[in-house]
Amino acid sequence: MRNSSTFLAATLSIVVFLLIPEDLCEKIIGGNQVTPHSRPYMVLLDGGNICAGALIAKDWVLTAAHCSLNQKSQIILGAHSRSKEEPERQIMSVKKEFPYPYYDLDTHEGDLKLLKLNKKATLNKNVAILQLPKKGKDVEPGTACRVAGWGQFHNNSPVSDILREVNVTIIDRKICNDKSHYNHHPVIGLNMICAGSLQGGKDSCRGDSGSPLICKDTFRGITAFGIPGRCGDPRGPGVYTLLSKKHLNWIIKTMKQAV
Repeated sequence: MRNSSTFLAATLSIVVFLLIPEDLCEKIIGGNQVTPHSRPYMVLLDGGNICAGALIAKDWVLTAAHCSLNQKSQIILGAHSRSKEEPERQIMSVKKEFPYPYYDLDTHEGDLKLLKLNKKATLNKNVAILQLPKKGKDVEPGTACRVAGWGQFHNNSPVSDILREVNVTIIDRKICNDKSHYNHHPVIGLNMICAGSLQGGKDSCRGDSGSPLICKDTFRGITAFGIPGRCGDPRGPGVYTLLSKKHLNWIIKTMKQAV
């Protein structure tokens, strides 16, 4: 009985811990460490604040518009650990940033950005391109997806040293916009995806911004935002920028014009 009581107390502590408020929500909660270098498309953006991105061409990274970079920012391909000098790493810098021209900081609409790298990546088993979807389809509620990142794995924890991933489920926009969730502040629109768990405890949050949302092995979204102070809380599922038709058209057009 004593061991059972200890287990129950520990479980309750974990649940309570997951719901402790903290800053802006873009981290992995309720996930697990991935096998090192098994997500070769993942890109670590290390420029003071931690963000993530996806390698979509040898010299292009897609991330979130709100991820701020500076002259010292490093774009790291092939990383698993943030702190170790891994031989698989390829370290780049940004030649030019292309934020989506209609990004709105208040409504979070259009939270995506292209990064033109200073040189082309060497593709191998540790560094690979994540293909953009051919069509900008919506993702049906109930669809199982996954998102990885180096963000926090518990509320108030530091960002993770190693790459972690969590399984999330697409939640209907009607639910995300209701009074028990975002209540239209902001409006979760047709160019956004809401994903997490209706029971809570599975989320992306601070440090995971810009990370790709993968649904049925297809790149569908970019980690954008959540309700401040409610990471892993069922009332504030993570919100992702949908790779909609208009967003895909902009991405392809921008990459072609920059050549």
